[in-house]
Amino acid sequence: MLVITPHLKIPASEIELSAIRAQGAGGQNVNKVSSAIHLRFDIRASSLPGEIKTRLLQKADSRITRDGIVVIKAQTQRTQEKNRSEALARLSELIFSVSKRPKRRVATKPTHGSVLKRVESKKKLGMRKRLRSSFTDE
Repeated sequence: MLVITPHLKIPASEIELSAIRAQGAGGQNVNKVSSAIHLRFDIRASSLPGEIKTRLLQKADSRITRDGIVVIKAQTQRTQEKNRSEALARLSELIFSVSKRPKRRVATKPTHGSVLKRVESKKKLGMRKRLRSSFTDE
């Protein structure tokens, strides 16, 4: 059971974890041991509330595929257990980031003083440009 918030929990059966060999330098340990973890989580088939699923699917994140599957690869640690906990922590952080409902924006009007200031600066700029032009006597 992965606990994101006290009210939001994901059963372990919905998270697919598989051990793979890590990439990169590391000598014999990398070549022999499958210490990296490949995590897959299907958003659409999960037990998450509908609004969280929607926000997750709309999130522009490279870890979420077009099919709605979160793919996380953890390979920075030397042990499989540490990589597993790191992958689960990243999944938890991703879901937690969309669990809060975004605040609604309240449209406001500019103040009278800011409108006057803007118009005054536009007039000054226009005057400066007018004075730059060459005069012709006619």
